[in-house]
Amino acid sequence: MNAFSSLSADHQRLQALVGAWRGEEEVAETRWADGGPAASEVLAEPQFGGLFVVQRYRQRRDGTVSFGSHSVFGFDQPNRLFTMHQFDSMGFVPASPATGTWNGDELVLERSSPRGSARVTYIFDNVDAYRMRLHFKPAGSDSWQDMVSGVYRRVSPSSINGF
Repeated sequence: MNAFSSLSADHQRLQALVGAWRGEEEVAETRWADGGPAASEVLAEPQFGGLFVVQRYRQRRDGTVSFGSHSVFGFDQPNRLFTMHQFDSMGFVPASPATGTWNGDELVLERSSPRGSARVTYIFDNVDAYRMRLHFKPAGSDSWQDMVSGVYRRVSPSSINGF
């Protein structure tokens, strides 16, 4: 019997995020960042027997770290929603977590703040690759804007340095 066999099916879904990943990203031109390519490293580990997944993310552009985040994924059983509490190098403190659901191999999470709404979609192509898309809708707007999109491939945890 493995350590995760006693988890609910919903908590087991979160384990798809676990691993060390390298990403190739395209950053859209926004008021927060110049557009262009980026490379990223993601390290996600199960915590508390797999009830949560803690993810550390680092984006590099032109050889320097341009953005970082620390996310905690979980499952809100009473509300039947997946959650993501995220803290990042921009310094905004979220009033509430992003919440969402799985649809097939896609996990879609949304969060709103006075600045607008953010939607992140994780699309799992297989156990060793996923795609991510981040969109933003400014407050007062009806249009979603591209922020970042990327393709991430599983790597050996020892090949991710500095985490």
